Amino acid sequence: MVQLIERFYDPDDVPAGWLDNGIFIDGAPLKDVKLRSLRNQIGYVGQEPVLFNLSIEENIKLGKPDATAAEIEQALRSTNSYEFVKEFGKGSYETGLKTNVGQGGGQLSGGQKQRIALSRAFIKKPKLLIFDEATSALDKKNEMEVQKAIEDMKKELKSVTTIVIAHRLSTVRQADHIIVLKKGKIAE
Repeated sequence: MVQLIERFYDPDDVPAGWLDNGIFIDGAPLKDVKLRSLRNQIGYVGQEPVLFNLSIEENIKLGKPDATAAEIEQALRSTNSYEFVKEFGKGSYETGLKTNVGQGGGQLSGGQKQRIALSRAFIKKPKLLIFDEATSALDKKNEMEVQKAIEDMKKELKSVTTIVIAHRLSTVRQADHIIVLKKGKIAE
């Protein structure tokens, strides 16, 4: 379903009556929305976030290349990342931003990688946030910190639709709607 929403492919055959025979975003058929426009409205954080062998700042700017220093700082604060970035700079936030995360984010802990990926998604101020098992590989402490960052982001963005894919009920306990899928169908 996420691949359909992100338009990695279009539905071939949608059963009659299902969502009025299609997928819609803001009332428009998804297939009619320009791909670049659609993807600019989506923030995605997966189970294993993709970080590049670049600085923290450069990884965040992949979400919004023209981001200002103030926007980057706000994104880091909103995802509870500001303090650990500052620690990387030995007390200097600006120096911490220049820290190279290593190949695949190897210089960061799992929770830190997730929060940098959240910052990259958040900086776009998306209309749709997709979290695909975003906390499943984390220990309890980091899961709670990332969950708090997600909840804070949702409050700050206000009018954002959030899709959370998870196996643990603790991850989705704050959801407005919970859909249980079994073998590709809604079970409950």
